[in-house]
Amino acid sequence: MNHRIHIVAGAVVALLTAFSAHAAVTADEAAKLKTELTPFGAEKAANKDGTIPAWTGGYTTPIPGDAPGGRRGDPFKAEKPLFSITSKNMDQYAEKLADGTKALLKKYPDQYRVDVYPTHRTAAAPQWVYDNTFKNATRAKMNGDIPEGAYGGIPFPIPKTGAEVLWNHLLRWRGTSWQWTSTQYQLTADGKPVMTTDGTAEQQMPYYFQDGTLESFVKAPEYWMIRLINSGPPIRAGEAITGRLNIDASKDQAWVYLTGQRRVRKLPNPCCDTPTPATAGVMSFDEIETFTGRLDRFDWKLAGKKEIYIPYNGNKLLQPKSDAEVLGAHFANPDHVRWELHRVWVVDATLRQGQRHQAPKSRYYCDEDTWLCLLADRWDANGQLWKTVWTYNFVAPDIPGTVGGAIGFNDLISGAAYVGNLYNSKASQYAIKPRYPDGVFTPDAMAGEGVR
Repeated sequence: MNHRIHIVAGAVVALLTAFSAHAAVTADEAAKLKTELTPFGAEKAANKDGTIPAWTGGYTTPIPGDAPGGRRGDPFKAEKPLFSITSKNMDQYAEKLADGTKALLKKYPDQYRVDVYPTHRTAAAPQWVYDNTFKNATRAKMNGDIPEGAYGGIPFPIPKTGAEVLWNHLLRWRGTSWQWTSTQYQLTADGKPVMTTDGTAEQQMPYYFQDGTLESFVKAPEYWMIRLINSGPPIRAGEAITGRLNIDASKDQAWVYLTGQRRVRKLPNPCCDTPTPATAGVMSFDEIETFTGRLDRFDWKLAGKKEIYIPYNGNKLLQPKSDAEVLGAHFANPDHVRWELHRVWVVDATLRQGQRHQAPKSRYYCDEDTWLCLLADRWDANGQLWKTVWTYNFVAPDIPGTVGGAIGFNDLISGAAYVGNLYNSKASQYAIKPRYPDGVFTPDAMAGEGVR
């Protein structure tokens, strides 16, 4: 009998521990969002040596050179690098570099470098987003792999688990409705760029409808919608893809329109390591914007917070007017990539028992200010460091926010790479739009836009 009592008691303790790990924070903890933490949950204070400054509200003033709906300027164009990290001096900075960054420095010792600039904490959002984030702190919780009780703000500004950090990334503030036109390239192992996509994307986050409510979102919990129509390259002109992502990822939907077949097809598995047609199958679904997908493939461990060098405030990359200027043989040209020292949450993903994935282990580096995971490293089934995945952000005070732009990865084994979402040759760079009708993000609308 005593043995049974101990077993039951142990089970109860385990259940209570599991529940507490997934419950919302207390009111006292949430109060820190109005004192020592930023409204999004980052440490407001500077670091000890002042290399990371205090957050003072972010960057919300117009940038000289910005044209609403057009090209964007660089608020820090007069700044010069403080120093550069190369293969020759990387050892002295090793503690502040991701594994993938170190691997690139070693793999391309004469070409790759990290130019480190002064750190600016530009992250910002409208007050109503901050207000919703404060509400979410005490009402949002995880139910398995699915968040509940969150709307219109960062769901877990004071995270307790790795899964909460990844949901902060997926539900990060990046505007409500916007459009971009961009080009995307596969970089072959021998250094040749091959355009895979030249297209226009409409995107919308119903999760951030200002006039919405938690109750209305619970009834229709699709948080992100995208429609991408290709105008090139010629072999892909007229192709299209539409996606609707749900808080319950098992209900995600995606459709493609293929001009050769003249029909819309629903994708059976728009997630995880399935190649996405948005990149001509070069990237997987869960590598888009560092991570886009479902959490149930992995167990997520919150490894803590650390200071590392990450690509940040990358308006510099938007300034050249041709893709050729920003494309290197194996990566984006280091001349146009700005790196800064920031605090990031480190999250380790390990393949969950019974699941399959080409990358059974990954590590994500998620910015404390924006919650965008800007870097990730992925290991293959043999334990080799396989890929480093990245997103470059930029300052957009018209949103206001510091949001993701160019995306891509480097295959550290084969030498191939991908560089996507380049706006350099375009007249518009991430244009803010009025709310789109829901019908825009449907297979019928996509078929109507496709070229037959």
